[in-house]
Amino acid sequence: MDTKELLKKVRKIEIKTRRLSDHIFGGEYHSTFKGRGMTFSEVRQYQFGDDVRNIDWNVTARYNEPFVKVFEEERELTMMLMVDISGSKLFGTSEQFKNEVATEIAATLAFSATQNNDKIGLILFSDTIELYIPPKKGRYHVLRIIRELIEFEPQSKRTDISEAFKFLSNVMKKKAIVFVLSDFIAEDYKQTLKIAANKHDITGIRIYDKHEETIPNLGMVQMEDEESGELVLVNTSSKKTRNNYSAYYREKVNYFKDVFTKSGAGTIDCRVDESYVKKLLGYFKRRG
Repeated sequence: MDTKELLKKVRKIEIKTRRLSDHIFGGEYHSTFKGRGMTFSEVRQYQFGDDVRNIDWNVTARYNEPFVKVFEEERELTMMLMVDISGSKLFGTSEQFKNEVATEIAATLAFSATQNNDKIGLILFSDTIELYIPPKKGRYHVLRIIRELIEFEPQSKRTDISEAFKFLSNVMKKKAIVFVLSDFIAEDYKQTLKIAANKHDITGIRIYDKHEETIPNLGMVQMEDEESGELVLVNTSSKKTRNNYSAYYREKVNYFKDVFTKSGAGTIDCRVDESYVKKLLGYFKRRG
């Protein structure tokens, strides 16, 4: 993709997603993810009704009268976008591929965070960490994130969500709001998610195409595994084959919902041919 075409794409996504974040998500995001931490601000003389646990005993001893510590809410937050860019993200039979929907959702969330004056960081992952952009503020930073989401070429087509959570726990020492965008056709990330969710506010956004849920009856079909690149002949006219595939797919979806819920993390399902705007808004309202 040449630079001119890339800039055009970035601009198009900015216009669409910025309008959404300005008119719809800004207030919702703000009320859902208020600054949760409390930071020490000052000391003042004790007043009737103050919590005695906040008495600063050192200052009290020095002035011979009670003083209390005053805390204020930490308003500034950090948002981390973790986006799966493995092979399966290119699937799509409707108007948009999953990776295009993921880019729009990530951009909308990033602009909502920018309105709040929060920092935004990005982790692109496959079965390894493909790219890490440390959290920063501002529109130009968000535009860089959008650019990477559009044009970054992954080294690997495989997925390892556990590896991504491990990396998150290593680089983010302070609590962050984390959105993980993937189709979650993966396994064995329960433990690393649990560790990360103990510190961070995590939401998994599952982006999928309805045609992935089942295999149609098309006879003998040569299929390519998008992650391994392996070509296999599949007899799609076999009911057993179709049922096995559907069961495998459901198992992965159930695993995603189960481990996220048990870790105290949130989940959103976004089908590529449905409005992600409604899904995000509904989620923010339920949490707000």
